[in-house]
Amino acid sequence: MSTIATVVGANTLGLPAATAVPSGITSADAPVRIASVTLNVRDLDRVSRFYQDVVGLRPVELLAGRHKLGVAGRTLLELRRDPEASPADRRDAGLFHTAFLLPNRAALAGWLRHASEIQAPLEGASDHLVSEAVYLSDPEGNGIEVYRDRPSEEWTLDAAGFVEMATKRLDVASLMAEADGAAFQGMPEGTIVGHVHLQVGDLAKAEAFYAGMLGFDVACHYPGATFLGSGGYHHHIGTNVWNSRGAGVRPGRTTGLSEVHLLAEPQALSAVRERGQPGSLDTSNPRLEVVDPWGTRLVITAA
Repeated sequence: MSTIATVVGANTLGLPAATAVPSGITSADAPVRIASVTLNVRDLDRVSRFYQDVVGLRPVELLAGRHKLGVAGRTLLELRRDPEASPADRRDAGLFHTAFLLPNRAALAGWLRHASEIQAPLEGASDHLVSEAVYLSDPEGNGIEVYRDRPSEEWTLDAAGFVEMATKRLDVASLMAEADGAAFQGMPEGTIVGHVHLQVGDLAKAEAFYAGMLGFDVACHYPGATFLGSGGYHHHIGTNVWNSRGAGVRPGRTTGLSEVHLLAEPQALSAVRERGQPGSLDTSNPRLEVVDPWGTRLVITAA
């Protein structure tokens, strides 16, 4: 099993436990990273309006049965209308949350002030040591995280080489002190989908797929959850069994997660292709589609 320590070299430096991580590690610069998330929704207009008015995404393309939303013309979220879809069961495998990563702490403070002013239905706020995060859900129950990362040199590794993460109370007063007086104009340029957190039926199977097949490194084992990242990042993929332990393949026509789109550097994409199709000579197709053990579809495109 490859850990984050292997990627950043901490395990070869003879350093003690709680080793600092090198500077400059980000979600966006990883060899494999999240591009966008696609959700199936029953009420397209209502859900789309929520992501625009509350979350702060902007229209990229609005069609009769599909809305693409994002930042600076780049799609981060696609919503597909299916009024006949059954509401997702919270015990099923699927989406736990889509995590929108803001470029800095001041941006998170500005977003939280906006959310407070419009009385958005916030569900929690946490300090995870590597990040500060605020949680809410859209009108159809799809989880959302809005967060900012601490600089990677402030992260630490434990004695086993895993990123130290926790769930502590967020210092909201300290955060809000960084908000400027400008009116909220939507999520700022530089906002990305930093990670996607999934509900799965079995953590070992999830690790075998996301680490063994897709090549993510195990960043952290947490009670009931595993976090996996690329390029030393604390996690691009989170998996948990908090609500879904033992879940099987997700029912076909339900609301919630449809697809996760990933971007991969050519070498990383070739490695995934080789693991999935050993000996394959087809390297011309810049797009690869795979399905995890619970029916979640992942579309990997060459960066």
